[in-house]
Amino acid sequence: MSRAPVTAELPYRLCAGVVLLNGVGLVFAGRRIDMPGVWQMPQGGIDEGETPREAALRELEEEVGTARADVLDETPGWLTYDLPPELVGTALRGRYRGQKQKWFAMRFLGRDEEIDISGVRHPEFDDWAWMRVPEVLEQIVPFKRDVYRRVFDAFGRLLA
Repeated sequence: MSRAPVTAELPYRLCAGVVLLNGVGLVFAGRRIDMPGVWQMPQGGIDEGETPREAALRELEEEVGTARADVLDETPGWLTYDLPPELVGTALRGRYRGQKQKWFAMRFLGRDEEIDISGVRHPEFDDWAWMRVPEVLEQIVPFKRDVYRRVFDAFGRLLA
């Protein structure tokens, strides 16, 4: 009989996230295919040998379908969140207690028509929108809200 993983025994997954901003400081958010009604900013794991910045740029292209962005800033340190107890052992392939994230603010340099969330290899979003910070915070899953607030605090001068 196997036992459920104990949260404290599990590591954090290293992750890079992107706050993609349009020309007026609105934030890109995508609606997750696998979680109806839940929106989030692009993010994903950091591959072995990859820097957080490289991972953020790769995730942008893999999830948003564009690499047309300039990096403006990054969070000064790593931010962590823990999964709620009911998701430990199932979410993040059951191998992690949560994520340890480095976030990057990027300015989108293209046109909205160049964003192609359905043309990527493994689509994660089925819709997207430019949103103000309060709207993003309202749409994110509750266990990620604190991290998102800290990210937005770090990049406050860039936001609408």
